[in-house]
Order: sequence, then structure tokens, then C-alpha cells
Amino acid sequence: MAKELPKDEARAAELYDSGVRHHEIIEKKMAWWKAEEEAGLLNSAAWPRLNYTKCVNGKAEAVPGDPLHTFRCKNIDLYDFINHSELGSPGSDAALRTGSSTWGWTDPESGREFVANGMYDGTAFLEILPEGRLLNLGFLPSYFRVSARALWKEIRSYKHYMLIGSELEGHGVQIFDLRKLLDLDPANAPYQFTNEEDLAGHFGDLPLGASHNVAVNEEAGYGIAVGARPRNQDCLGGLVFFDLTDPSNPTRLGCNSQDGYVHDVQCLIYRGPDDRYVGRDICYGYNEDTLTIYDVTDKANSSIISITSYEGATYTHQGWVLDPEWQQYLLMDDEYDEVDQTGPGADQFPVTYIWDISDLENPKQTGLYKATTRGIDHNQYINPHDGLLYQANYGAGLRVYDVSSIPEDPTGDSVCEVAFFDVYPEDDAEPGGGTAVFSGSWASYANFASGYAFINTIERGAYLVKVTRRESCKPKSCNADNCLRALRASSINGRLEESQEFCAGYLDGWEADVNNVPTYAQKACGENIISRVSSACSCLPTPTPTASVPVSSSVVTSDVPAPTESDDVCIED
Repeated sequence: MAKELPKDEARAAELYDSGVRHHEIIEKKMAWWKAEEEAGLLNSAAWPRLNYTKCVNGKAEAVPGDPLHTFRCKNIDLYDFINHSELGSPGSDAALRTGSSTWGWTDPESGREFVANGMYDGTAFLEILPEGRLLNLGFLPSYFRVSARALWKEIRSYKHYMLIGSELEGHGVQIFDLRKLLDLDPANAPYQFTNEEDLAGHFGDLPLGASHNVAVNEEAGYGIAVGARPRNQDCLGGLVFFDLTDPSNPTRLGCNSQDGYVHDVQCLIYRGPDDRYVGRDICYGYNEDTLTIYDVTDKANSSIISITSYEGATYTHQGWVLDPEWQQYLLMDDEYDEVDQTGPGADQFPVTYIWDISDLENPKQTGLYKATTRGIDHNQYINPHDGLLYQANYGAGLRVYDVSSIPEDPTGDSVCEVAFFDVYPEDDAEPGGGTAVFSGSWASYANFASGYAFINTIERGAYLVKVTRRESCKPKSCNADNCLRALRASSINGRLEESQEFCAGYLDGWEADVNNVPTYAQKACGENIISRVSSACSCLPTPTPTASVPVSSSVVTSDVPAPTESDDVCIED
């Protein structure tokens, strides 16, 4: 089952260490957004403020009769929407005004909830009101004069501060004290903050003052800038550590360039099954083609514990530890496997990879699960309040998964999608319900006790939604649909045996090339062929050789539930 692989050094030198693949992705995104801008699709002022809209029969019809304001949904209601034009700097007519990252903070004394919303020309700060409306409190401009790469903002919180990094040269990392929001008069909002008067601190000790991402280890009191350009100087785009014990004066602590460019990272004090590292400061790096694990306890002399690639690695993007209090599993996305149609992402249904990190020196990939709508998976986080995984999926919007089964079933077969809100109706009619393009949601934040989730989108603006019902993953049942009937058709001599032979190597979910599926199954199994066929395969009787029966024959074994004809699906609901 496991598909972990050693790093392909030759491929890494050609595509990743050289920066060729990252440049290719950046150029593809920029070309796509430029085309959207020229078509008028980045004119966010065209999108009106929206009100509470209940999800009914799989749709939230925010503007009755308007397909572009009718959002596919499951167990999530819409509460509010504000476009980028209203949230951005006043009078700005910047081309490529888009949304990017977001993060949140809850004031521990009052319980008030706030979000920072990253955009092309700066960062907006909003309060989530108890009734489920957004209050636009203020706007902080970018630290440096904006240019094309200003649209990349990444945001994380440290105590009551918000750290804002950007690909924009000269930007560095802004440090904003969120307590400044507590006493603002809503009647005078939105306020216009300035870098000169309103920043608590600024970290600029980067070669060009630009980074792709920023992360925080709050328990250990430091931040990390990753993906700094250029990748052939200084830290080679690796981990750059800076001290946050005094946010007004952040100082560089060291760096790790041993595996080159790091795209994203999560750093935690280690608590888990690997006794050798308990209490150490561990960073899980998502390094373009590998999962790279570091011991960074000594920031001036950090080291690599392991470097591991995997089948289908195209652009290792981001991930999150399942439980920071017991670091045994982590979940990871690859941003480009659906675009490149590689490995398990070949059918363009987003793939989340499951890693067993019980042995930090030898992580194992135990399984995966796939989305139900075509698209590209992006940023994902575990909500500490409900234990669910909230994942931004570009055009497929916010997807919410119950991943609580992974410690007992690390194959991913028992993971299920319990809720979603699709923010990009433009591609709903496409085959598979979506497209693998860089439109829609960049990031979401849902770590609020109130249950609200904030979604920042590229084109339109910011959505506030809320999960309304928590479903449990239902056990898989075998109900005869057209797909299963085609695989076990008794009217066709040898069909069951042919299907069993095909399915024998197909049940682990790694095969995603539709062309490898038998023609009779392609015709019968609808649009999401890979998932439908995998489900049907799991419902076939297991071939069991006996002394008097040839190996190619089969009998039904007792461990496979018998299909029924009463229902029309053979999938996990």
C-alpha cells in the first residue's frame, strides 16, 4: 500500500532545485489571472453584499434566479459576503486585485473573533459579529510599492499579533498587534492603518525582502519565513528562523538550507510515538517534491531528520499534523498533480495524502482520500474545536472532511466529506462538477469556537459560512448501481472474473488513469469514474481458489457484503 519513495535527485536538480517547476506554476497562475482580469472577472465591485442564505437541497440561492449567486453546498449555510473592492484600499484601481491567504484570532478576554484577509494591495481586518455578519474594521497596505507578486500574501497569528508575509520584494514580514482592533469605533470604520504608525514590528532580514510563506511556533516563540527569493543565495529558499519574544524587534536566529526551497512548513514541539525526539522542536517541511522533517531545536545548527518523496509527487504544497498533541499522522496536498494529471490525481479529483510519521526518520505513506468534485486542493487545517479538516479547493470552494478514523484506518477508506460550500459557480456544469484551474478559494480559516468559517477567494471577495450539521461517516455498503452491475454482469460469460482480475490491483486508490479502466466500466460508471470503479471493486466477491476449482474461478466469501438491488449507489455516503 505505501507509496513513499526516495527523493529522485536527478529530477529534483532538473525541476525543483533549479526553480523550474515553481516558475512554471507561478507563470501559469499569473497568465490565468491576467486573462481573468482582461475579461473583467477581477472586477470584484460587480459582486453585491450577500445576506444569510440557507443551504436547501444542495444549493444556497443567495440571489434567486441568478446562477452566479447560486452556490452548491452541503451542511453549510452562507451568512455574509463582502467583495474585495470594499475591503481594499480606497480609490485603488490596481489590476490583478485578488484575494489570497487568511487567518484568524480570538480575543481571550472578550471572546470576540477577528480575521485578517490578505489581498493584492494589503490586508483587511474584519470582526465576525455574533449574529454572523462581517464588520470591516480597517486596512493595512502592503509594506512596499505593489507589483505583480504582491497578490501573494500569507498570514499567521502569534499570540495577539498577526504576521503577514508576501512574495512582493521589499515587503518582509509585517507584525500587526490585533489588540488595536478592540477599541475601534465601528461608526468610523474602516480605518486606514499605516506601516509607519500602526505596525508593532517588521522582519526584513531576507535577501530581497520577499518570502513565499510564513509560519509560527507559538509555544517556542519564533516565526519562520520560507521560500525566500532568490533560491540560489543566502538560505536557498529554506527555513529562516526569527525570534518573536519581542515582536517589536524580531531578529534572525538562523536558517536551514540543507534541502533547499521550502514551500510551506509546520513547526511544533514534538509529542508523539518516536521517543528519540520527544520535547524536540520539529518542523514538517513541504518542499516541492518531498516531505522533509527537520530537528530545529538549535536554530543556528538545525538538521534534517528525513527526506521522503512519494508516487505522484508533482508539487508538494502544504500539510497539517492530525493531532499536535500526538504527532503520529499528517495530511498533505500536492498542488500540481491534478493540473499535471499525474499519479492518483490523474483524473483531476483532488488527492489528500496520509502519512504515518510514527518514525520521524522513516515516514510511511499509508493511504489517501479523494474529493468528489474536480479541482485543485490547496490549503488545509484541522479545526481544534470540532476535529474536522477544512480544506480550500480553489474552484470547489471549502471542503470539510471527517478524518477522525485515520488512527484506526490510515488507508483513508473511512474518511468522508461531511460538508462543503462551492464558491465558484462558473464551473459547476463542467464534467466532474468543476475544473482544475486556479480560480476560486485560496484559503479558509475556521478555528473559531462560534463555528463560523471565513473563506478568502481570488476573484470575488470574502465569504462567511457555518457548518450547520455534523454528519458521521457511514459504513460502506454495497448497493447495486449500474457501475457494480457492469463489473459483475452474470449475463456475460467471464465478466466477473475479468473484473476481479482488474480490481485486484485497483483497490488502493493510487491508480487514476481512466484509460486503464475497462471500456465496459467506463461506459457504466459515470463521470467520477475512478471513485465509482474503486467503490464497485470493493463490492465484488473475492476470488478464492479451491482444490477442485481453477484459480481463475471464484466463489463469494463471507467477508464481502452482498449487493442489494434496492439502492442506486455503491459508495460511502
